[in-house]
Amino acid sequence: MHSRHGHNGVDRQHVHHGPSKAAQGPGALMVGLGLTFAFALVELSGGWFFGSLALISDSGHMFSDSAALLVAVIAARVALKPPGAKHSYGFARAEVVAASFNGLLLLSIVVMIVVEAIDRLQRPQPVSGFGVLVVALFGLLINIAVLRILGGSEHDLNTRAAKLHVIGDLFGSIAALTAGAVILFSGWYPIDPLLSFVISALILVSTIRMLRDALHVLMEGVPLGIALPEVGRALAQVPGVTSVHDLHVWTIASEQIALSAHVDVDTLDDWPLTLERIRSVARSRFSIEHVTIQPELAGGINPEREVAIPIVPRDSGEAT
Repeated sequence: MHSRHGHNGVDRQHVHHGPSKAAQGPGALMVGLGLTFAFALVELSGGWFFGSLALISDSGHMFSDSAALLVAVIAARVALKPPGAKHSYGFARAEVVAASFNGLLLLSIVVMIVVEAIDRLQRPQPVSGFGVLVVALFGLLINIAVLRILGGSEHDLNTRAAKLHVIGDLFGSIAALTAGAVILFSGWYPIDPLLSFVISALILVSTIRMLRDALHVLMEGVPLGIALPEVGRALAQVPGVTSVHDLHVWTIASEQIALSAHVDVDTLDDWPLTLERIRSVARSRFSIEHVTIQPELAGGINPEREVAIPIVPRDSGEAT
């Protein structure tokens, strides 16, 4: 069996790239961290002044979000470190590790919110509706500002996880704003925990989806949106290639997709041109820049060799 990363006696083409574009913005995360932490202090003070346990509890949520943003900042900075002897791909995958950590942190926050909401339904407590309104409105503006700052990194799992925390805060501010208004004008305290259940459900769905994507990257799954057989057929149709096998496509980190494969050729005389055609197909059709190809003369295939997908011959509509 051939290793994905170690081919002996082969002609290889590696295209190395720096960290993903999305991972190159720790400054935005720093600004978000500063704003979130500052408002957590404001919310804690407001909760104490107005006697609102809801605001005090949410300030704890904000402090945990500050911690999540701090993790995201550290990961973004680590991701910028260049490749080295011990980490040949660099540290870009730090963003995926941070996203997984923050996803688990979000799940724990959801649990705490639900537990607190159940307790409040059973034991309603008086709250200053006007005070909650003022602080919630301020929090809403802060969260909108942070989301706008983080809005340009849609494909970065690290920033995506941080944004989920901020979105949770945004929904929390809307819920607190609504609850404050209802309490101010009607005195109906159960509105606060009831809205908390709705917000928790929304956060839970987004968090599970994000954790699924992070786990898929860590398990080196084929990137979402790319079909492995389709890649194999496309490469097999390149002039000079007779078949493709031992094909692997995986994600190094956000916006960094890698491909390795063995290709059978009739002759090695035109290999540089064939290799450039393979790279062009991978780049133009699948946005794959990091390509490692091992050429083999046709007829030398060992049928007992373990392969990732069935051998894809040239001019074949289906993998055989």
